[in-house]
Amino acid sequence: MSHSFKALQIIESAEKQYTRAIVQREIADLPAGDVLIKVHYSALNYKDALSSIGNKGVTKQFPHTPGIDAAGIVEASDSPAFKVGDEVIVTSYDLGMNTSGGLAEYISVPAKWIVKLPTGLSLKEAMIYGTAGLTAGLCINALINHGLKPDQGKVLVTGSTGGVGTLSIAILAKLGFEVVAVTGKPEAVEFLKQIGASEIVSREALDDQSGRPLLKSIYAGVIDTVGGNILATALKSLTYGGSAAICGLVASAELHTTVLPFILRGNTLFGIDSAECPMLLRESIWKKLASDWKPTDLTILAKEITLEEVPAQLDLMLQGKAFGKTIVKL
Repeated sequence: MSHSFKALQIIESAEKQYTRAIVQREIADLPAGDVLIKVHYSALNYKDALSSIGNKGVTKQFPHTPGIDAAGIVEASDSPAFKVGDEVIVTSYDLGMNTSGGLAEYISVPAKWIVKLPTGLSLKEAMIYGTAGLTAGLCINALINHGLKPDQGKVLVTGSTGGVGTLSIAILAKLGFEVVAVTGKPEAVEFLKQIGASEIVSREALDDQSGRPLLKSIYAGVIDTVGGNILATALKSLTYGGSAAICGLVASAELHTTVLPFILRGNTLFGIDSAECPMLLRESIWKKLASDWKPTDLTILAKEITLEEVPAQLDLMLQGKAFGKTIVKL
């Protein structure tokens, strides 16, 4: 197919110097894939911001189009699983990392990366969720499968103003849980309450420096996106039989703790990965996000921007000044 389209491109203008530009690309230049998708919406993630500044742990070769999330309509397909006109979602795997991503009007991807849009979701709502929503759903699924119920106590969400954090709060609130949000941004307090947090605590309150191996039992469950000492503090504060799902390292990849929360309180720690999540589990989480777990008004969780506005928003993310989800209308 010969056709040009608009895309964000990150260009290495000199060694370790990167610029961002909106360019015209050709479909013929996209990587070989089973399915060609016309992207209607994408969403911004921290990985996209890292790719945009040349982080080689995310993207190895430039020029590159980031965007680890995309939702759109199949325009051509070599796969019997998808036909022209199907509404679909692509998140994670290698999309937007080393494969041309969703911050463009077209993507070409393997069929095994694609989820059909479930009944109950629009393409726009799918991107309000995006990778962050899938990750939040996997965290919540792990805690509930372990036995967490609303009457067992509070659920703590760290990194509460990020994508995973905000969506975790909104979904947990929908399911009847009492949610405690951790933030270092006073300007976000009202937003966090609006989306379902019943209590707000400061980062400092979750940064225990006492050296004690256990603290007062407060939280029946934890969803952690930051790692480091905040996670260590949260683990020391779990109730008996409580559990924590961890999916990020915004503060630190290190975790200094003891075995005592696990052998004296019977606590459980779940590691969550959405990038290579098996397709059957992935599809089951998307169905829950489209039905019983869907917040009443997803739109309050996100703002919508154009492709031309993406570079400025990526800067805000890198500066730690963004909160909630940002979706991009293509």
